Parts: sequence; structure tokens; C-alpha cells
Amino acid sequence: MRGEGLAVWLLAVGQTLTYAALYYSFAALLPDLEVATGWSKAQLAAGPTLAFLITAVLTPVTGRLVDRGWGGEMLTLLPLIGAVALAGLAFAPTPGVWLLLWALIGVAQSGSLYETCFAFLTRRLGDGARAAITRVTLVAGFASTLAFPLGDMLGRAFGGRGALIAFAAIVVAGAVPANLWGVRRLRRMERADNRRPPPEPDALRAALRRPAFWLVAAVFGAVWLNHALLITYALTLFADRGAGAALAVLAASCIGPAQVAGRVLLMLNETRVDNRAALLLSLICIVLAAGLLWAAGLAPGLIFGFALMQGAGAGLLSILRPVLLAEKLGRRGFGAISGAVAVAPILATAAGPSFGALLLGWGGATAVYATCLGLGLLGFGLGVLLVRCPAPEQG
Repeated sequence: MRGEGLAVWLLAVGQTLTYAALYYSFAALLPDLEVATGWSKAQLAAGPTLAFLITAVLTPVTGRLVDRGWGGEMLTLLPLIGAVALAGLAFAPTPGVWLLLWALIGVAQSGSLYETCFAFLTRRLGDGARAAITRVTLVAGFASTLAFPLGDMLGRAFGGRGALIAFAAIVVAGAVPANLWGVRRLRRMERADNRRPPPEPDALRAALRRPAFWLVAAVFGAVWLNHALLITYALTLFADRGAGAALAVLAASCIGPAQVAGRVLLMLNETRVDNRAALLLSLICIVLAAGLLWAAGLAPGLIFGFALMQGAGAGLLSILRPVLLAEKLGRRGFGAISGAVAVAPILATAAGPSFGALLLGWGGATAVYATCLGLGLLGFGLGVLLVRCPAPEQG
């Protein structure tokens, strides 16, 4: 048990550093990258959009690879590939090369982030996976807290391009060794107790016939588009609400701790708050966050209320997605099912940067606020339908 706990904490560190570099660094460095490259927001945002599109295409494949026992290899190798591509962005001479390198980052993301990590843990730990996933997300919730102030500091010191190299070095020096060590420890335990489950090739086909599969995909698609819009353009939106640069960075950095706080509260009240209540509560937080950010035009300090609600809601949802999948669809073929249902939120995340740039160009920040509020309300409505879906019969 002690070895299992250490392995989970190591994977948590790996996820934190990988998310900070491959996921959040673009948003944290966006103002510096505009200055360093001279390219528009839309040109820059096309890179992460392409990366997430590729991630969406490949995630069902990587889910099947987890079911076949390759999860550990992906968690170790793909962050390294992503780091090489991230460092290469610093030398991209044209938007075309920028896109090509982001495509490689998309390949890396498809098998190195939460989906692969959670499927890897679910496959090996069974009923113990929920506690392990919670521990991973408690630590990885600080990824944005690390990325935004670090991006501000590195951007000031080295410019946007130099900061990308620094983020890549963090992955190589921190995330890759942590993942490698954590995977090895879990696999040594696996060989000792021989509890690794066999693949379930027909499980995905059965899951696709259940309404719960499509409702989970739709709920998280709506919410993750909301989240991608708000996180990618957080600094821009905070400035629109009247916050200075330092206040905007501070507020953005609070989203991570709010994610962790939400997860801790859920963990402490696990026996009193079931998955149904937790899902609806988290979706209410997403709705309130959009409203608070819109209202921050009257009082800029409300951006901290937004950070609290958005972080808590997204933090709870990142735990609840694998839990809801296991509850509503079972654990058979979990990697393949998890990878397939993740296509919707990943596509939504892919659309976020470019869709946000389009909204800003068309209707300004107001269009973003209205869209995010609408997406939050849509997610809540779909969530009400999801909690009414029956669990599969045990047999």
C-alpha cells in the first residue's frame, strides 16, 4: 500500500508539470507570444486548436492502448515528445511551422494527460482508483497556479519564445522522471498480485448503445468549451473587466487552488454528497462563474469570485467524469470507453482558442461572457438528464 501511494503521488507530480507546460503555457504566455512573434491571436490560437483536434482523434486509440497494457509507456514517452515540440515552438519562423509543431504536441497530449493517467489507474487499482484519481487531481489542480505566475516571470525574463524552452525543460527534468518512477512502482506491484484485468473488446460497443454515454459526452463537451474559452483568454477578459496586469495574473493563479479546494471538500464530505449531487453542484458553480465574470465590469474584484467558482466547478468535474463513467457504464473496457467519451470535451477544448478569437473579433468580450453563460446553462440541463440515467445491471 505504501508503494502504491508513492506511485500515485509521483504520477500526480507528472500530471501537474505536464499540464502546466503542454496545456496552460500557451494561455500564460499569450501576451508575450504576441509581442515575440508579431502574429495575431487567431494565428497563435490555431496552434493549440490543431493540437486538441489531433488529441481528440487519437484519444480513443490511446484508450485502447491502455487496455492492452501500454499506458505506462505513453505516460513516459509522450511527455518527452511534447517537450521537444514545445521547445521547437521557440524557433518557429512562420505560422505554418508553428502549426506543425503544435500537431506534434497534440500527439503527445493524446496519451500523456488525465485520460490516459486515469484509465491506467482504473485498470490497475479497480475499486481503489477513485481515491488515487482524487490524489492525482489534488496535486495537478495546481498546474494553472504554477503556469500563470511562472509564465509571467519567464516571459519577463526571456520573452515568449524563451519561456517556451523553459517550460519544455520542466517536462524533461520533472514530469518524465516522475512518470517513469511511478509507472515502474505500480507495475512491480501488479506483477506481485496479478490483478491486472483482461481487455474487454466489446465493452465500447455496448456503451455506445446507452444514453448515459452520450449525455456524459455532451455535458463535458459544453462545460469544457466554456472552460477553454475562459482559461485561454483569462488575462484578456480580466483586463476588459478593469483589472491591472498583476491583479489579473493573481486571479488566474487562484483557479488552481480553487480546483483543489473543491476536490478536498468533496473528499471530506464523500459519505454525505453522492455523485448526483456533486455533479449538479459543480455545474451550478460553472454557471455562477460566468455570471460573476460578466458582472465584474461593475466591480473588478469579482474576478476572484469567478476564479473560485470556475476552479471549484471544473475541479469537481475532472474527478467526476471517470467516476460517472464507471458508475453509469461499468469498468469493462474502461480505457476504450473513457477515450471515446473524451472526444467531445477534447474537441470542445480544441475549438476554445479559435472560437474565442472569433467571438472577441465579432462581439468583443461581451460575446464571450454571453456564450460561456449559455454553455454553463446547457451543461446543467444535460446534467439533470444524466443523473436520471440508471446504472448498468451487475452480472
